[in-house]
Amino acid sequence: MNKIVLVTGATSGFGEAIAEIYAKNGLNVIITGRRKERLELLKSHLENNYQTKILALNFDVRDKNAVFNAINSLPEEWKNIDILINNAGLALGSSPIQEGNIDDWETMIDTNVKGLLYVTKAVAPVMIKNNKGHIVNIGSTAGKEAYPGGNVYCGSKHAVQGITDGMRQDLVQYGIKVTQICPGMAETEFSLVRFKGDKEKADNVYKGVTPLTAEDVAQVTFFVTSGLAQHVEIRDLVMSCQQQANSFVVHRKSE
Repeated sequence: MNKIVLVTGATSGFGEAIAEIYAKNGLNVIITGRRKERLELLKSHLENNYQTKILALNFDVRDKNAVFNAINSLPEEWKNIDILINNAGLALGSSPIQEGNIDDWETMIDTNVKGLLYVTKAVAPVMIKNNKGHIVNIGSTAGKEAYPGGNVYCGSKHAVQGITDGMRQDLVQYGIKVTQICPGMAETEFSLVRFKGDKEKADNVYKGVTPLTAEDVAQVTFFVTSGLAQHVEIRDLVMSCQQQANSFVVHRKSE
């Protein structure tokens, strides 16, 4: 069987584009997500367009038992995962800390931090047994510098940075590569989710800017896992559109 890649949060945005680029290049892909209908549509699309095998697992990374049940119950031919892309994540709200919504905080922490830990805990043993593998954690420039209204989201992505660094040290002896990719401003469902469906607020985030696309992030993800010699590891990669110098300096062109 060809190499196997598992992509969490594959039903939209980065995850969907990442699943597609691996399928296009002949890898067998395990796609996971909360939205069953979207997951099945993506599975059909990939199978119909590329000569590869796709396995869909419908679960929420926040559900510890569902994560372990799904991964521990993989068919034998799907167990030896070569590449894990911990992509599932989200931002909710942009209120200052004193006005924050606690339910939103818990959703972000449970998805961005605990979900990543659950999936890694379930997948890492097979990579250790095989003495090979590559784990990619999709972080964010929000994990490099906090910004007003970002508080808990930024905190969750700072946690991804620390977990990635620790994970790499724990797994280096087993020949497992660990990479963090930190995109900046990217136009996906991210802002629409953050502003809970308010399209005007979401569109304003990208006004006057040509942001990253999901496909840009997918290309970089594929390169760091497949375009380098075995002895080369990209540990931490920050990417943004040209108009974004950092979280505070964005050159917006007038229309």
